[in-house]
This record gives sequence, C-alpha cells and structure tokens, in this order.
Amino acid sequence: MGQRLVPSSVLRSMLYLLLLIPVLAQAADALPSWRDGPSRQAIEAFVSAVTGEGSPNYRKPAERIAVFDNDGTLWSEQPLYFELLFSMAEVKRLAPEHPEWKTQQPFQAVLEDDHKALAEQGMDGMLKIVAATHSGMSTEDFLARSRSWLASARHPKTGRPYTEMVFQPMLELLDYLRSNGFRTYIVSGGEVAFMRAFAEEVYGIPPEQVIGTTLAAEYKDSDGKPIIERLAKLAHNDDGPGKPVSIEAVIGRRPLLAFGNSDGDLQMLQWTMAGEGRRFAALVHHTDGQREWAYDRNSNVGRLDKALDAAGQQGWAVVDMAKEWRRVYPFDKE
Repeated sequence: MGQRLVPSSVLRSMLYLLLLIPVLAQAADALPSWRDGPSRQAIEAFVSAVTGEGSPNYRKPAERIAVFDNDGTLWSEQPLYFELLFSMAEVKRLAPEHPEWKTQQPFQAVLEDDHKALAEQGMDGMLKIVAATHSGMSTEDFLARSRSWLASARHPKTGRPYTEMVFQPMLELLDYLRSNGFRTYIVSGGEVAFMRAFAEEVYGIPPEQVIGTTLAAEYKDSDGKPIIERLAKLAHNDDGPGKPVSIEAVIGRRPLLAFGNSDGDLQMLQWTMAGEGRRFAALVHHTDGQREWAYDRNSNVGRLDKALDAAGQQGWAVVDMAKEWRRVYPFDKE
C-alpha cells in the first residue's frame, strides 16, 4: 500500500503550531529580561509563597504592598540625577528673569557649566537650585514644565529621552507583581510632583501611589481660580529614614517587598524586613559598565556602601545587573 498523504490543511495547522510555540513560551514568561539566576528565583519563590492560598505564608491582596525607589532602581541616575538635570535646565531658562544669578552661587556655576564649582556647593547648593526651580507656581504649572522638559530633553550618553532610560527588567517586575495582586508604590528621594509627571505613563503607577520629597504648599485664590501654590520650603525629605516615615504616613501598611539601589534606601529595606511573616528586600547593583554604568561604594551619585554590607549580613537579594539582566533598557537588544 502506498503512503497516505497528510492533508494540506493539517500540515498548515502543524506549521502554525510550530511557529506559535516560541510566542507562547515567551508570553508565559512574565520576566523575559531576567536571566534564571538567584535574584529571579528568589523573586518568584517569594511571590509564590505569599500569593498561594494553600501556603503558610499567604497574604491577602490588601497586604501585598511593594515599594520601589526610583533613581537607580527603576531608571538610570548617571551622570546626575535626572531631576537635577531638569533643575539646571530650568535655571538656564529662567536666567533672564534673574540677572543676579550671574554672580550668585550655585546659579553662577550652572550658567557657566562649571561642574567643579557646582560640586563644591554640595547638597545645600542642590537644594537652592531645586527650591528656585520647583516653587513659586501652581502644581499644574510645575507639572507642565516638567512634562515639557521630559518631552524634549535627551540623555547625554544615549541621546534617548529620559523616559526611555528605564530598566526593562524592572518594568516587567512591576507588571508581574501587579498581576499577582500587589499594589506598587514609588518611594523616592525625588520631588513628588516631578515623578508624578511621568510615573503613570512610564511605570503604570498612578499619582496617588507616588511618594517623594515634598515642598510646602498653600491654597490660594488666583483671580477667582483656586490653586495650590508650591513654596520654597522643604516639607519632607523622603530619603534615608524619611522613607519609612512617609510609608507609614501615606500607605499605613508595612510593605511586603522593597527594592532600592543605594544607602538612601537602607532604612526602607530595614523597615520592610522588620515586619512579621515572609518578606523580600532587594538592591539593584550597578555592575554593568558596558550597557549602563558600574559604580557602588565610592560614587557621588547613588552610593551603595552601608546598604550593600547590610544586604550581605541580612541575606537580601542583590541583583547583579551585568549577570542577571538580559536587557537593561527597552531599546536594548539581548
């Protein structure tokens, strides 16, 4: 007997399935930019433990709070914090209205692009720049200025918009956690209104789940229109020990998971892990000098020293960017 031929319709179906297998496999992988290393395994084990209804570590969805630092954790922070670059651009834009800045530090250093003189001004100088460029206007005006800069400014190394300098593995992690019933919050030293200008579009995190450094503000009547005016006075510094304080004040629940990348996140991770039951703390370790930057203990931006020691002592996850991430940015090729 001759061989029976397979109908062409069956062959087409088989071919379609063969082509579909890689697509389905990728779709099933919620963290495709994470290599199968210790950090990914620890994340998946933790999520499985606290979301599996038969697990002794099960936590109700209302308790599934995850907090993330922003600079250096969700997006890059080199060569300077992006918000500081925005502030410096605003100084130059506003300089014609402030002729005194030509001879007044730290503004003179910004206008003359004197990075050495600017560095000598230290944190006090940075705060003066932020106060001058973030206050004296309504919240709506500040959001408009922030969004205008984000739409036009480009990163000096990559030439990409700053909103593309986000970490693809962390975007996947945010989605993965939310698909498992977590609420994701930003808890950052960055100014809260600046982050709210892009956080929902870029990270899928709504304004009410963005916590950051805040300026004092007051309600005003402006020509018959009510506004919230931003004042040149610090209300809360959301860095270091300020992070647990704001988590308690705004969220009212201790997080189950916390992610940071620097010593400014140390207290947030300690506060998270001090709660009862199974919890997860992790640091993004910038080890990739090729695709991003390599820095930790001696960096002036995003210094990771005390928190790195604490991670080793406490058994927190330390994500080795060079070894554990297939891609760094959404525009990277594997």
